[in-house]
Amino acid sequence: MADYHFVYKDVEGTSTQWDDIQRKLGNLPAKAPAFKPPSYTPAEDEASAPKDQAWFDEKTEEELEDLEDDKDLDDDRFLEEYRKKRLTELREAAKVRRYGTVTPISGSDFVREVTQASAEDWVVVCLYKDGFAECGVLLGCLDELASRYPATKFVKIISTDCIPNYPDCNLPTLLVYHIGAVKGTHVGLKSVGRRCTPESVALVLCQSEPVLNDGKGGDDDSSRVMAGVRRQFIERVVKDHEDKDNDDDGYNSD
Repeated sequence: MADYHFVYKDVEGTSTQWDDIQRKLGNLPAKAPAFKPPSYTPAEDEASAPKDQAWFDEKTEEELEDLEDDKDLDDDRFLEEYRKKRLTELREAAKVRRYGTVTPISGSDFVREVTQASAEDWVVVCLYKDGFAECGVLLGCLDELASRYPATKFVKIISTDCIPNYPDCNLPTLLVYHIGAVKGTHVGLKSVGRRCTPESVALVLCQSEPVLNDGKGGDDDSSRVMAGVRRQFIERVVKDHEDKDNDDDGYNSD
């Protein structure tokens, strides 16, 4: 016959009278306090969080789509309209191609990357060669413009890879393309201003066409960008004059 052993345990924290006497005499350690679970604190429910414009601004396109059947929004026409507005803005922004850097290309890439580029894209091509200081100056300006205007495509290519036997005296050269056609040609560093800065290059690129695009969209996108280009150019000129005056004052004080 199997031998069964039973272990009986009393309620946790229960103590006998004998144990209590022994504890008073110091023969047993103090009784451990009975386990008490922490009080329940309900986590903030996402559904109960207050919905306002800032709440919608943090949502992704997918999350805004999921809110389409939200009953709370059905009862608040303003919030539902704002949800639709934010969803439209996100979808429009997603349509804009994003670049943000000056991409190096080879001769075999030129047709695909430049002449066959999207009809919505303006493409700025820099013909350059390594070791030419003026090319480095212009490319530095283009790097900054590419980050400011990520919806404009900037590429660079070794001059002779693009045009065989292209004269080094013409470097650097900027070519502006749109819908497969050349819309602008700027030869040499002097063509972008007496002092080459991102602002002077931007102003030259936008002299006759809205080449630069910041990707923010809007009904008056080109006018807004052009106004920004002119403002930045003027601010740069003013700053340069102030810096020159400060340098002259420092020199005269010596």
